[in-house]
Amino acid sequence: MPAGSEGEDGPAGEQPGPGGPKLCGYLQKLSGKGPLRGFRTRWFVFDPRRCYLYYFKGPQEPLPLGHIDIASASFSYHQPEAAAAAPGDEPAAFEVHGPGGAVAVLKAATRQDMTYWLQELQQKRWEYCNNLDAAKRDSRTSPTPSDFSKGLVAKDNPDLSILSQNASAERARNILAVETSPTDLVGEQAASQPAPGQASAINFSLKQWSTELKNSMSSLRKGNNENRKSVFYTSEEWELLDPTPKDLEDSMALEEKRKHLAEGSKGLTSSAFPFDLGRIPHKARRPLLKDMMGSGKSRAGSDSSPTEWCSGTGTKLVSELQLKYQSQQEELEKLKKDLLSQKELVRLLQQTVRSSQYDKYFASRLCEGVPKDKLELLHQKDDQILGLNNQLEKLNLEKDSLQQEVKNLKCKVGELNEQLGMLMETIQAKDEVIMKLSRQLSECEDSSSSPSGAVNSPTATCANKDLQELDRLKDNLQGYKTQNKFLNKEILELSALRRNAEAREREWQAKYTSLEAKLCQIESKYLILLQEMKTPVCSEEQSPAREVITQLLEDALKAETSEQPEQAFFKPHLVSEYDIYGFQTVPEDDEEEKLVAKSRALDLRSLSLSENREISAGVKWENYLASTMNREMMRCVELKNLIRSGIPHEHRSKIWKWCVNLHVKKFKDSTVPGYFQTLLQNALEKQNPASKQIELDLLRTLPNNKHYSSPTSEGIQKLRNVLLAFSWRNPDIGYCQGLNRLVAIALLYLEQEDAFWCLVTIVEVFMPRDYYTKTLLGSQVDQRVFKDLMSEKLPRLHAHFEQYKVDYTLITFNWFLVVFVDSVVSDILFKIWDSFLYEGPKVIFRFALALFKYQEEEILKLQDSMSIFKYLRYFTRNILDARKLTAIAFGDLNPFPLRQIRNRRTYHLEKVRLELTELEAIREDFLRERETCAEKRDLISDDEEDS
Repeated sequence: MPAGSEGEDGPAGEQPGPGGPKLCGYLQKLSGKGPLRGFRTRWFVFDPRRCYLYYFKGPQEPLPLGHIDIASASFSYHQPEAAAAAPGDEPAAFEVHGPGGAVAVLKAATRQDMTYWLQELQQKRWEYCNNLDAAKRDSRTSPTPSDFSKGLVAKDNPDLSILSQNASAERARNILAVETSPTDLVGEQAASQPAPGQASAINFSLKQWSTELKNSMSSLRKGNNENRKSVFYTSEEWELLDPTPKDLEDSMALEEKRKHLAEGSKGLTSSAFPFDLGRIPHKARRPLLKDMMGSGKSRAGSDSSPTEWCSGTGTKLVSELQLKYQSQQEELEKLKKDLLSQKELVRLLQQTVRSSQYDKYFASRLCEGVPKDKLELLHQKDDQILGLNNQLEKLNLEKDSLQQEVKNLKCKVGELNEQLGMLMETIQAKDEVIMKLSRQLSECEDSSSSPSGAVNSPTATCANKDLQELDRLKDNLQGYKTQNKFLNKEILELSALRRNAEAREREWQAKYTSLEAKLCQIESKYLILLQEMKTPVCSEEQSPAREVITQLLEDALKAETSEQPEQAFFKPHLVSEYDIYGFQTVPEDDEEEKLVAKSRALDLRSLSLSENREISAGVKWENYLASTMNREMMRCVELKNLIRSGIPHEHRSKIWKWCVNLHVKKFKDSTVPGYFQTLLQNALEKQNPASKQIELDLLRTLPNNKHYSSPTSEGIQKLRNVLLAFSWRNPDIGYCQGLNRLVAIALLYLEQEDAFWCLVTIVEVFMPRDYYTKTLLGSQVDQRVFKDLMSEKLPRLHAHFEQYKVDYTLITFNWFLVVFVDSVVSDILFKIWDSFLYEGPKVIFRFALALFKYQEEEILKLQDSMSIFKYLRYFTRNILDARKLTAIAFGDLNPFPLRQIRNRRTYHLEKVRLELTELEAIREDFLRERETCAEKRDLISDDEEDS
């Protein structure tokens, strides 16, 4: 039994940081119930992103068999009554109690490993819940702090609200911590070792049939990885059921009986199998699997007693009746759910009908002679009231769930207090036994040391037995002390987590009250406006409605800032001053543009909230990342589809870095370590012709982003370093206007060196040669290719532009040069960049066509060249639905072969080169004429004027 540590240097201070070793290793997991119950060796890996403990069949498997939620779990273990001669070498089991009464029993190879796993899981749960207790309820998925982005957006995460640490609780946890170190079966080095042996030779599982088959096929599949079929998202028909606490006790007793009867029954076949399987209630029944269950029961019954054989028929009838009863109960529950959903639908329809009737009455009775702009404002306020009502309903539901969570935590604390009392009574009884045996031992020693004579053999034997018993009791005492210390620490942590949940509930209540007060204020002003519109009592200049409208406009244009951090939690958080990428949401100068920008920001917020209600994309990302915990990421269809749907904010830094490294691996392999720093040092120390132009463009890069808004901003220095290093690597290009914006976007999620390699990927891998040179030859070629694609994919729109002689390439040229930076809203911009960094430049053509197709009907309504060109200058800023745009780009525009783009680039490249040659010849003729003709000597060319 490992000794406990009374100092403050416990595991709480020894946890590795964000880059520390991974918590993983071999454990045995008890699953199932009945005669097939048993332990099976699995490879466990802790995922800090979601505080999940995933388990795999082996270290090299791509798909996890399942997971255990550690964030909402509690831990316990039982101290054996009799300690073995070498207690530290015996397997030790512990329990993980999850929500809903689920219990997972895990067994470590040694008690030392068990203690290490328990203290590490406790620490991970403590860190996760304290760091994300307030943030994980936010609309966006909140990762652990170690998984936040590494670029500039990592410096300010507005969605994260960290609760303050309790110093006394931390001190008590350190005192109660049990200090121990793992064996070779824990840690990443354990993956290279064979799995420890199991108690039973039978290792059979129906649940993992499909999973293991897919794992084998994924490892044997060869060829193009892009054509691999999905192995990540499948529906299972069967699953292993976690046993109840009563079944766990029966299992432990059965294991003890096996050990005692093992020697006497070597020639017999045991009827106990390591696990059982249960039917998922909501899945359809499959006769084939039912027959398999029946055959399994007959096999298990062949080793049973004659009494069990005779009662088989009755048991079968009872089981059939139970199945029928369960199916009827399931149908009843399903009907109840359907009834509730229908009632909710009726309520919503009634609300819609009332709203429609009100709108009809309002339009017919109240709107006669009212200016149009005031009507639009009234409609907006009406919509805002409806939205706030919906938000209040959501907050009420969240409040109920939090209250239920607090009740569950209180119940858990009560149960742990009862367990603690029982353990204290047990320890007291053991102490009395130890004192009694100590007195007997001292009496024996006194009698043996008396001068009366020699000690006879029976007395010596009795003394030796007493000494052995004393040693055994001392070991038990030490084990109970360790167990008591662990349980005390568990109670302390659960109490702290309960207090955090209560504090979170109070904060949500305050936020709910703030929202209700704001709703009342808006509704009051809205009613004043309605009354004034219905029966005006003053002239238009002195009307109170004008004052109310002015006040409403001022309130609407106020952006949320962080000037009062103590009140930050109580704000509704509808529109903040900056979005999560650092871009300013509302401009400061133009009043009319402020209203449009605020309206656009509210629409984006509404879309974001509606998307976050559908968590399927986030779950798919978590499942995919969990499948890559034991292997390297690879190009595949699953990853492409996930990236096209958008990378979550918390994973974007990791995926971008992986995409960049995938494309520049051949360049990186040929460079020496410190290559970026060497380039930067040379560019700073030696004369660089591009440095002057770089300095001029730094503050003009993204002036509406707070990371680049002033000379002291952190992003400015990083931007300067990356551009200087790249200009030294590519002297032929040096610096071209547009590169600064590419680097600025990359730096939001990548560090300096990774942003440098991202720029190398775009300029040297993705884009054709001469794309960013002085002639911009590649950019001109792409505009002609895009015209061809427009005539092919959008013939009506292309003909419309040709009819009114509108050159739309004047607009799209900048889209291609800087990959849509400053052309679309930020949410859409980063989704485009997600696919662009993975698939390459073809994505630019897809989204450029998708933007025109999105607004095709609106453009076709315009009937003169001036209005068309004016509309094209800003229409992309009004496209807000990223999901619809992505569906157009990757669905409606198919097929979209890359070979076609390459062929058209080759064709147009020759034509553009001929045109440039002709222009160069004309320029040379002009220079010769100017030298020979005195009248033309005062004329200068555009290049000479620029220089």
